[in-house]
Amino acid sequence: MAAVHADDIDVLAKAKRSIGGDYVPSEDEPYMCDAQCDYFRRLLLAWKRSILDASAGTLQQLQDGPIREPDLNDRASSETDWGIELRTRDRQRKLIAKIDSALRRIDEGEYGFCEVTGEPIGLGRLIARPIATMTVEAQEAHERREKVSRDD
Repeated sequence: MAAVHADDIDVLAKAKRSIGGDYVPSEDEPYMCDAQCDYFRRLLLAWKRSILDASAGTLQQLQDGPIREPDLNDRASSETDWGIELRTRDRQRKLIAKIDSALRRIDEGEYGFCEVTGEPIGLGRLIARPIATMTVEAQEAHERREKVSRDD
């Protein structure tokens, strides 16, 4: 399984809290019924909105001016911090593309089904990672193939 960054988990948890309501998808209802699709659409939109809000703050800080630390060590530390922040924002930019793709799959009725096998991904996996496109088994097989390719 791909590593999930703590920042992504925090932002997703914040999105889950922000959509409110008492509804949580359940195995007792038909898979990907209207209520479940609506829940995941609202969750994905809230997740995207919170990522965009966070990146707006970074953009504002960048526009406020260059780093002007008098001490070379302080300047190096600040530049390292900015490098980390910019890499985080780049990762989140890629995440937004995956969120948009998931929203498109909801609109087209493909959301929640594995892109490899066509089987249901499962509510537990989708609640944990709403942008998932494969079942756990298909994802593990994909990652094993990637590892073999890298090792060659």
